[in-house]
Amino acid sequence: MLKVITSLVFFSQFLLAEIKPNIMIILTDDQGINDLSCYGSDIPTPNIDSIATAGLKLENFYVAAPICTPSRFGLLTGRHPCRSEDQLLGALMFLDEGHKNRGIKQHETTLPTILQQNNYKTALLGKWHLGHGEKSSLPNQHGFDLFKGHTAGCVDFYTMRYGNTLDWYHNNDKVDVVGYATDIITDDAIEYLKQQKNEKQPFFILLSYNAPHFGKGWDDKNNQTINTMQPHPAYLERAIGFKDPTRRKYASKVIHLDDAIGKLLDTLENENLKDDTLLIFLSDHGGDYNYGGDNQPYRGQKATLFEGGLRVPGLIQWPRKISKEQVNASVLSSLDLFPTICKFLNIETKSLTLDGIDMSEAMTHNKTLKERDLYWKIGKHPKLDRGEWISYRQGHYKYISDYQNNEYLFNLRNDPSEKVNLIQSHLEIKNEILKKIKRQTLLNSQP
Repeated sequence: MLKVITSLVFFSQFLLAEIKPNIMIILTDDQGINDLSCYGSDIPTPNIDSIATAGLKLENFYVAAPICTPSRFGLLTGRHPCRSEDQLLGALMFLDEGHKNRGIKQHETTLPTILQQNNYKTALLGKWHLGHGEKSSLPNQHGFDLFKGHTAGCVDFYTMRYGNTLDWYHNNDKVDVVGYATDIITDDAIEYLKQQKNEKQPFFILLSYNAPHFGKGWDDKNNQTINTMQPHPAYLERAIGFKDPTRRKYASKVIHLDDAIGKLLDTLENENLKDDTLLIFLSDHGGDYNYGGDNQPYRGQKATLFEGGLRVPGLIQWPRKISKEQVNASVLSSLDLFPTICKFLNIETKSLTLDGIDMSEAMTHNKTLKERDLYWKIGKHPKLDRGEWISYRQGHYKYISDYQNNEYLFNLRNDPSEKVNLIQSHLEIKNEILKKIKRQTLLNSQP
């Protein structure tokens, strides 16, 4: 009898080890690192903070780019945006005719495509921003079984339109929906999670909120689109303590977002999905000060390659694998999520050219990974008055060349706020990095 019991215990442990986790990435839009209370913000975000309490908080977590489109390309492909066929180094503009055929291409392998091939159900709920106008540009052609959301960089939070043009989809078809965008995305996610309770297939869901980004309204008088914050009135009341009116509107959207994520966390718990779900929270890039974001104590903002544009909140929970209240200071990137998830699932990636690293040891054993290099590039965007930037982090030194060809070199270990420019006093390090940038440029030209 003892042998039978022992065999059953061993077999059950074997089955448990073979269970593929559900994977859920929550991606917010234009949310700075100082817009979560667990990173020191004045905005209360107890529900999002609870992800850190239940698991791991990353202190040096970067995105692939400080702009929506290239950041999302890097997240989904595990590759530098400058490797993209269409050179997705700036935001795809919804009403620009020249952008209609641009976006992620069919041959550019995405994480959801790999997961589909490994028996995962996949869903994107919310913002896409990697192509619009053509069916081939939509998420269903790039690894997602289900798509509910919008393709532009932003929409009106009440009408689901980019200005006065409908931009809300159910798979490949445009649909009119009623509600407030944050709530619609959340309700769709809750419905999806409830449907998975008795499914035999694991799921991957990219929950891509358009908050706290501004909305894209319409000015009838001048017949043009307008940027408008559009906080929900009930949440604007909850942010009454913020004196600056723009910051108050922004904070109200973050508080709304936090409530929404609280509902999702409750659903994972109530549907018995929590223990076997790898949940990752991050923002697509730093906040925009013009619309209420905050990246303190870091310099810069959205669309710059200073730390404030690139360093974002990163929170991960997976009760089955990650211990509570962990903090990790390894230099990590959203590029790392693709190879790391594949590592957890024993999916071979040698045939793919990935720019991220496997960060599984940092996640599950809280190991500090060895120092590594990181590279960033964003392109010219005349309509948004943006120019080309290049940056390279070598260990704790970071080089930046901005759109005016100003050069900077910072020691992030001693100066994480990038206040002291060492470009004149550390010429040897600058030249080392410039050689690496040249090599990286050659690498990025490879398919």
